[in-house]
Amino acid sequence: MSYAPLWESAARELEELRNRPSETLPQIDSVDGTVATRVAHWARTRPETTAVHFYGRDITYAELDDLADRAAGWLRSRGVNTGDRVALYMGNCPQYLILFVAIMRLGAVLVPVNPMFRANDFTYEINDSSPKVVVAQEELREVVEASNAGLDSVPHVAYTRLSDTLTATPVPRAPFDREEVSGDWQEITNTAPLAERPEVDPASLAALNYTGGTTGLPKGCEHTHEHMVYTALSTLAVRGVRPGDKPEVYLCFLPIFWIAGENAGILNPLIDGSTVVLLTRYHPDAVLELLEDQKVTFMVAPTDVYYELLSKDVASRSLKLDQVLAVSFVRKLTIELREQWLKATDSLLCEAAYGMTETHTMDTSTFGLQESNQDLQAEPIFTGYPVPGTQIVVVDHDLTPVKPGEIGQILVNSPSVLTRYFNRPEATQENLVEGWLLTGDTGRFDEHGGLTYLARTKEMIKVNGMSVFPAELETFFKQHPEVGSVAVAPRNDSKRGQVPVAFIVRAEGSQITADELTEWARQNIAEYKIPEITFVESMPMTATGKIRKVDLVAALNQED
Repeated sequence: MSYAPLWESAARELEELRNRPSETLPQIDSVDGTVATRVAHWARTRPETTAVHFYGRDITYAELDDLADRAAGWLRSRGVNTGDRVALYMGNCPQYLILFVAIMRLGAVLVPVNPMFRANDFTYEINDSSPKVVVAQEELREVVEASNAGLDSVPHVAYTRLSDTLTATPVPRAPFDREEVSGDWQEITNTAPLAERPEVDPASLAALNYTGGTTGLPKGCEHTHEHMVYTALSTLAVRGVRPGDKPEVYLCFLPIFWIAGENAGILNPLIDGSTVVLLTRYHPDAVLELLEDQKVTFMVAPTDVYYELLSKDVASRSLKLDQVLAVSFVRKLTIELREQWLKATDSLLCEAAYGMTETHTMDTSTFGLQESNQDLQAEPIFTGYPVPGTQIVVVDHDLTPVKPGEIGQILVNSPSVLTRYFNRPEATQENLVEGWLLTGDTGRFDEHGGLTYLARTKEMIKVNGMSVFPAELETFFKQHPEVGSVAVAPRNDSKRGQVPVAFIVRAEGSQITADELTEWARQNIAEYKIPEITFVESMPMTATGKIRKVDLVAALNQED
């Protein structure tokens, strides 16, 4: 049986229910070229426009294009060719964007690595992706070197400091010191520019964006250049923007290794020919200063940020904000917060969107749906209408579309759905059906064709918006010789949304403490993944031999 015609028919029926504001739907330009070709275009047509602002340092499009050519030349000298993978293991900094464009220019494949990873996580992702080159932040050298023994092959590694592009004291005050430029970054920028830019097929692989799946182990989502360009164009379209029409100023402190940060801090501004004001991380005073001084017009942030900025008297600032997005990770955007923000800044605060790494994010939009607070009436999160070119349906267990109001699994079909999972044919077959992604998320459509996201049905824990997978943590803790068995489940938390809890049965004769296990974990995995440790005498089991996690969580709640 072919499902696609049934799903496409359901998607068309839903579209007929929608009353879209016409001005938010300009036609998307053809999805051609790459991020690198777009940067080259802006370097020719608006060379003096600032592409990246970083703690007082302005990098124009002309300079970005030249630096990317030099970085591409350096990568080529290290043997990187079309299709070869390059891993970037660093926080937010201009070097990331420069290398990003360079990788795209070569037709190589980007592997973004979470800079919060420690040895265990880093080793897994490098072994899984097998990059030819790793460029890492100098502050992470210890992690890289500690991982060498566990790597299947040790790629060429270069290092750069966060301050390597700065020419003066950072402004505003930065969470790092300005130091001499690292030798590796000097070598990269002193390399002769790429002699000849290769022809890169827009349909070819551009990035492996890692996520997790039903197994709990991270999987590389294969995304093409077309996926990247479409994501940016569709995001701009729902905002009523054509690339280059009115250069904007984006503020980004979301981590750009993360696909949502990649979109907000790299793809949208660079494809639009706009400016991105980049911060290594969120700090309220720095954000307030930059919003005013750099005349920021667009920003996206967790809802909590807007509460804090209001408490910091954002109303006293002279702002140019036009569109502002809130991401409801922990706290949900409310009517009261919207009204307070509008009064303080004269800008409308909108709920962000529904999306995931597999679809390159931003599958829906709420723009134009704020009249009478329509977008804030649904529980828990109203995510709006699909962006142009994207189809979404909700289906039952038999994959049959359900009627508006009924709950089911969300399916997505778009020009940016992953091609496949890297080296994971079984996962690809399980989650991709006739070009549609079976998301594993639950939701429902309202009578107007608006999508409400309800919950993740995949075994995933969301800690401050970051994904933590129980099976991954269980596999990790089983490596410890004093752990007999382990089960990981979520506990709701008012500040972080959820926190993982590891229920552990000690190995026979072990007296290991929770503090000792926590310290061991801290040395090997990202801080946000570290669970609370609860020791149990035994695991409650089902008749089929599976651990009853629900009983563990229930017992924990009774103790609280």
